[in-house]
Amino acid sequence: MADVRALDTARLSPWLRDHVPGAAGTISAEKFPGGQSNPTYLLSVDGAPRFVLRRKPDGVLLPSAHAIEREYRVTGALQHMGVPVARPLALCDDGAIVGTPFFIMAYVDGRNFWDARLPGLSPVDRAAIYDEMNRVLAVLHAIEPADAGLSDFGRPGNYFARQVARWTRQYRATQTQRIDAMERLIDWLPAHDPGLEASRIVHGDYRNDNLIFAPDAPRIAAVLDWELSTLGHPLADLAQHLMAWRVPGEAYRGLSDADLPALGIPSEADYLRRYAERGGAGEIDPLHWRYALAFALFRNAAIRQGVYRRAMDGNASNEAAALHGARAAEIAGLGWRIASGEDDARL
Repeated sequence: MADVRALDTARLSPWLRDHVPGAAGTISAEKFPGGQSNPTYLLSVDGAPRFVLRRKPDGVLLPSAHAIEREYRVTGALQHMGVPVARPLALCDDGAIVGTPFFIMAYVDGRNFWDARLPGLSPVDRAAIYDEMNRVLAVLHAIEPADAGLSDFGRPGNYFARQVARWTRQYRATQTQRIDAMERLIDWLPAHDPGLEASRIVHGDYRNDNLIFAPDAPRIAAVLDWELSTLGHPLADLAQHLMAWRVPGEAYRGLSDADLPALGIPSEADYLRRYAERGGAGEIDPLHWRYALAFALFRNAAIRQGVYRRAMDGNASNEAAALHGARAAEIAGLGWRIASGEDDARL
C-alpha cells in the first residue's frame, strides 16, 4: 500500500500465528478508507478476508485518547448481551510490531452506510434500517453495567459535568484559534448542567457508518468503533446519534436538508418517541434534550479540533482531517444556537 502507515506484515505475521487461531498463511493488509482516529486495516489470509486490525495512530497522543484497550474490553464484555459486535481476538501492547499498540477482531461481512440518507435503498428499507439502529441503541442502554462485568468501566453519575470538563481540556490542548461559539458553550454547559445521574454503557459515536448491516436484511451484524465508550448518561449517547438530523448532507452526510417522509426516514421526534417506547432513557424532558444536544455538538467540535490539530502535526489518519478545523467552528455554532434557544430542540 502507498499509505505511510502501511503495516509491516513481515513483523505482524509471526505475531498473528502465535496469538490468533486461523491466522497461519500469507497475510496481506489493506487500510480501510476514512478513520480519522484509529487507523483500521482489513487482514486477509491467503487472499481471503479474515480479520480486522485496529491500532493507535502515530505521534504524541492526548491522555486517554485512542483507547483501543477499552474497545477490546467492551466488545468482549458485550458479546453475549444482545448487542452485536465484532468478536475481539487478541490485544497487543507492544508498539514494536506495527508501530503502535493494536488489537485484532473478527472480520464481519455486510453493508456499511456512510450517508445517513441511505442512497440506493427504498423508503421501506430505509425505515427498517433506522428502526434497527433505534432498537440496538435502546438494547445497549438497557444493560446494567454490572451484568456485563463493566461496573468499573467508568465513573458512575455526574457524567455531563465530567465530560464537559474533559472535552474542554482536550479542546484547549488542541486549540489553534479562537472559536467564539466554543467559548460560549464552555461557559454555558457547566452553568446549565441538569444533574442527571443515570449511568449506562454508552457507545460514544453511534451512527450509521459505525455499523455493519447484514448483507441481505435490515439487521445490525456489528457495532464498530467503541473508542469513546464508557459509563455515562444514555441521553448523551442518543444526542450524539441524532446529530445526523441536525446537519446537512453536503458536508456532513446528514439529514437536516432532506425530505425525510419521502425517504422513509423518521423525524427526530418520531425516532426519540420510538426509542423511549423501547425503554432507552425513559420519558425525555425537553430541557434535558436541549442540553444533551448542545453537549453533543460541543464534544463533536472538540473532537474535530483535535483531528485538525493532528493533521497540522502530521499525525492524522486521513488527509481529509484538515477539513475539520472549519467544521469544528460550524458544529460549535450549531451547538450554541441550540443552547441559546435560537434553534428548536424539536421535541
